[in-house]
Amino acid sequence: MKYLFGIAALFIISSCCNTEAKPHRIAGLWKLESMKVRDTSSNSWSDYKGGMDGYLLYDGNSHVSLHLYEKGYETAGVEFPNFNDSIPLEALKHITKSYYYMGNYKVSEADSIVSHYKLSHSNPSEFGLTAERRFYFNGDTLVMQPVERKNSRLKLKWLKEK
Repeated sequence: MKYLFGIAALFIISSCCNTEAKPHRIAGLWKLESMKVRDTSSNSWSDYKGGMDGYLLYDGNSHVSLHLYEKGYETAGVEFPNFNDSIPLEALKHITKSYYYMGNYKVSEADSIVSHYKLSHSNPSEFGLTAERRFYFNGDTLVMQPVERKNSRLKLKWLKEK
């Protein structure tokens, strides 16, 4: 009987003390539904750059990856070799319509802010910088707005990929 009691006690203690974090609701793959910019004079919203597409990935281990691109980016018919310094000017201009980074993230529940610590970036000047996004959920939609002043007029809506 003591043996069974001891096993039960160990089971209860180990289940109570499990410190493994449960993934946040934000974890998963998200597809950009819309990216809008607010006109400060009229307070109206319009599509940013005529419309954007993209993906946002939060894994369960605090890693984030983002890729934003102008609508039609993948069907523009532009081809160029990777890791080559003889890319045509047209292709170089096309690359600027794509924005991506990867890094680590941290969620602040108290502030409803997710911080992205950029480990690598399509823009070398943004390596090592942090981007903060205020977020909330509207059903199955993740809504985000940049905290930093220069991008604070943007609102991004993401749908979770199944």
